[in-house]
Amino acid sequence: MTHFFGFRTSHAFLALMASVLLLAGCGGESTEQLPNTSGNDTTVSYSGPAPETNDVLNFKRSVWDNLATQDKCGACHNDGGQSPQFVHENNINTAYSEANTIVNLADPSQSEMVTKVAGGHNCWLSSTTACADILTTYLVNWAGGSEGSAKTVELRAPDIRDVGDTLAFPEDSSDFAATIYPTLTTYCSECHSSNGQTPYIASADVDLAYEQAKSRIDLNDLPGDGEPLIMPDDASSRLVQRLWDDNHNCWGDSCPDSATTMLENIQEFIARLGQPEPVSGELVTSKALNLENDGLLANSGGRFEDNVIALYEFKTGEGQTAFDTSGVSPALDMTLTGNVAWVGGWGVEFGPETDDGEGGMVRAGKAQGSTDDSRKLHTLLTASGEYSLEAWVVPGNVVQEDARIVTYSGSSTARNLTLGQNQQLYEVLHRSTTSDENTAFATENNPMLLQATLQHVVVNYSPDTGRQIFVNGQPTGDVDPDAPGLLTDWEDNFALVFGNETDGNSPWEGTLRMVAIHNRALTPEQVQANYDVGVGQKFFLLFSVSHLIDGMDQSFIVFEVSQFDSFGYLFSNPFYIDLDEEASPSNVPLKGMRIGINGREPVVGQAFANLDVSLGSDYEAGSGQQLSELGTVIGLEQGPGIDEFFLTFEQLGGNEDVRTEGNLPAQPAPEDLDPVSVIGLKTFEEINASMSKMTGIPVTDQGVSETYNTVRQQLPTVPDINGFLASHQMGITQLAFQYCDALVENPTARTAFFSPAVDFDAEVATAFNDTNRPNVITPLIEKLVGDNIDDQPTTASVEGELDQLIDTLTLCPDGCDSSRTKTVIKASCAAVLGSAVTLIQ
Repeated sequence: MTHFFGFRTSHAFLALMASVLLLAGCGGESTEQLPNTSGNDTTVSYSGPAPETNDVLNFKRSVWDNLATQDKCGACHNDGGQSPQFVHENNINTAYSEANTIVNLADPSQSEMVTKVAGGHNCWLSSTTACADILTTYLVNWAGGSEGSAKTVELRAPDIRDVGDTLAFPEDSSDFAATIYPTLTTYCSECHSSNGQTPYIASADVDLAYEQAKSRIDLNDLPGDGEPLIMPDDASSRLVQRLWDDNHNCWGDSCPDSATTMLENIQEFIARLGQPEPVSGELVTSKALNLENDGLLANSGGRFEDNVIALYEFKTGEGQTAFDTSGVSPALDMTLTGNVAWVGGWGVEFGPETDDGEGGMVRAGKAQGSTDDSRKLHTLLTASGEYSLEAWVVPGNVVQEDARIVTYSGSSTARNLTLGQNQQLYEVLHRSTTSDENTAFATENNPMLLQATLQHVVVNYSPDTGRQIFVNGQPTGDVDPDAPGLLTDWEDNFALVFGNETDGNSPWEGTLRMVAIHNRALTPEQVQANYDVGVGQKFFLLFSVSHLIDGMDQSFIVFEVSQFDSFGYLFSNPFYIDLDEEASPSNVPLKGMRIGINGREPVVGQAFANLDVSLGSDYEAGSGQQLSELGTVIGLEQGPGIDEFFLTFEQLGGNEDVRTEGNLPAQPAPEDLDPVSVIGLKTFEEINASMSKMTGIPVTDQGVSETYNTVRQQLPTVPDINGFLASHQMGITQLAFQYCDALVENPTARTAFFSPAVDFDAEVATAFNDTNRPNVITPLIEKLVGDNIDDQPTTASVEGELDQLIDTLTLCPDGCDSSRTKTVIKASCAAVLGSAVTLIQ
């Protein structure tokens, strides 16, 4: 029995229609020379029989053209070569038939053609993951494209096994330093030191090297008593596999000898940890699972990608190359340099220039493609005249300025397209026949839209709509100030860069989880659909609980699980299901569910500990019963290929683990803190509202609004008076002067505020003589300061300050012109409005 769970999509499959080329003549098998459409430099010209069906023609365009070259599959799986001959160069129909024996078009990623290469068979790149992804793209295109496809996941029972005895890595790095670390620093430090490439397993900082090496060491690589020896070819530790399987940077004359040495070091380290400990017999547990070995891949589609011409999912997890897995040639692979680190769960993190800890500096991070490979962007985007730039980003902070997230440019002032960050604004710079390439179009409609968290950002451009920005599936509402134009002015000698500018002088701090460039603008519905699908590698984990529920032989509790980052796993949306559609639970109690890892229950992250449901009340055969809509993060320990997960229950069916809450520990005496101020600061929106109220000038006044948006970042954001900075006062002063300028320049407003006797056009000697001066000072004090405020300066002292200010401002050695009067009144107004009387609450 199979069960399918669909992903959120808005459209069904669109059938791809292709016209069959007409055959010349009758009564015999004609041949026709068909072009190779892959764009590869090493093309293969086909001149065999014409495709018999549209599907054969689509197979040729999507698969054969890309794989028939000698650098991929054409050297072996051709006519007269080894079976299956799926790139048969003399008969495309034969190749089609052979290909159908090794593909699964319903689930292309699980095709034998893909899994064989993923296992290391003849990958033409340095990453088998990248090769597998590209092959999957070819097969998806053959199957009918990705637009609107509602892909499904078949729930299958995993191998059933009990929770195993487990070891845990010690907190201290001393055992690692005495066993594995010397070999790493001797033979791997040239590349994997802190100022080299990730992982930093040979860093001069042993604690950093230990943290980086943990996920590459399998603590099961030391057999127990009576168990057969583990040899290098059977070892699960990545440090060994890289030497044995990949022949990566072996030392001496033999990779097997290098792998054997590394395995011996690892086994010596494991031996120091003692004996594995079994899980407590008092716990009511499910069966055990591992994420990579037992999880069902949940990234089966739902994205709109028919027009993707460059795609980066950052799956490789190591090395200095981020591969373009779009399948569109040439591959625009990106070289990683400087302070760049791979992020668990798919992603790369760009850091600032930093000290390498060894007396040198590591440059700010950057990923850059070659100008030759980047030229495909120019070719394909200028041909369509439109594009979508899509990225999942995690900004490192909200204060960086002039920071390049993704740019297709030649220098800091010459570009075709740039997505950047300016504090809490996303900015788009773009070259067209109607726009200046260095004038930013930004998310000013919501000036705090950019946040230091995971966000989905899409930049659309078309000759109909101009530029549009979407964040988390929704349009930002910003209107492109430039009329739509053409891309005919684009340069073809620029390079695609992530995390910086080509010159390295505009670094961006943050993480990229995915980047896609489309040569057609996405519709708003497609943007929303791509946001709904999410990002990163996701799995379904099916925890068997059949042994805990009588009469339910295929019962599972299913979690959606992903590696959240380099430090944790995200567990979410648990549901119960029995894979036997004829079976249904009947009021089975489930209480207090917790997640276990490596033989123990973590203290943190137990979001389901208060769960109390009855299985069967809302159960539907074939789809199960939702248990919770919550999610939680469980800390990563040894890595997704090693960590073992299980569930525990306070009660499931007739099985109970009675738990009692222990007594709370004695609370320490409260710390005697420094006195806290009883007064605070007004925050930026409160300051703006106060100035508007006191002057009578609305916040929507054009000059006021523009100044406020300019200085908003300089104004206080929290009421803590200890956080007051000089920059705050500068911003307040600018805003106060703008309000006073608007007040004095508006005849109606100034008459209502000041005495009608004030002549704003009089000479200063007249305007500020003994008779007229009070007509200026008194309204400022009454309307901006007030009276009866305890512990504040007296009215007389404020009058004295303003008198002195006016005297100073009216000292003109060469005489003051009549406009000086307005200037003095504005300055006097700003001095009071921008003082503590407005700032303090």
